[in-house]
Parts: sequence; C-alpha cells; structure tokens
Amino acid sequence: LLGVALVPHGVIIGSRSIQPASLDHSMWFHRPFRADEWMLYDQHSPSASGGRGFALGRVYSRDGALIASVAQEGLIRPLGEARKALQSRSGEAEEL
Repeated sequence: LLGVALVPHGVIIGSRSIQPASLDHSMWFHRPFRADEWMLYDQHSPSASGGRGFALGRVYSRDGALIASVAQEGLIRPLGEARKALQSRSGEAEEL
C-alpha cells in the first residue's frame, strides 16, 4: 500500500535508494464477501511529503459494492546518494 505514495516521486517500493517503514495500517470490512470471487482493489495516496507517505485503498465486489477499506501511513527515508542530494538541497550538514 505504501508504494502508491512513492509514484509521484518516481521511486518504487523495492528501490535501494529508500528505506520504507510502516508506522500504522488498518483494514475495515464493511460487508460479507466471498474470497473466491473477483474483486477490484483501488488505491491512491492523498499525501506524501516530509519523509512520510499516506495511502488509502478500497476493495469492491464484482457488483460494485464496497466491501473493505484500508489505510497505511509510513516513514520513507532516502538512502545513499538520494539522501546526500536532499541534504545538499536543504543545506544540512553532510554528516548526521
């Protein structure tokens, strides 16, 4: 889920340039469903800034009923060259 928060920044969740960590996540089931039937999973990220990402997801049944909602907030730390580039842009010291 956290990966969708990285899309606008051109980074993928498996990239070696970041270290993601889940801060919290939740899932709510709204009605009964069959796990052996097709479902649609829609996800988006309303916010990703300041080293944090927030993502929301919705699961719909085949007939369009909302059956579940999910949310996740995570910490996204840049590593290596990406971290150095951010530090130089923000005026931080090279050593942390």
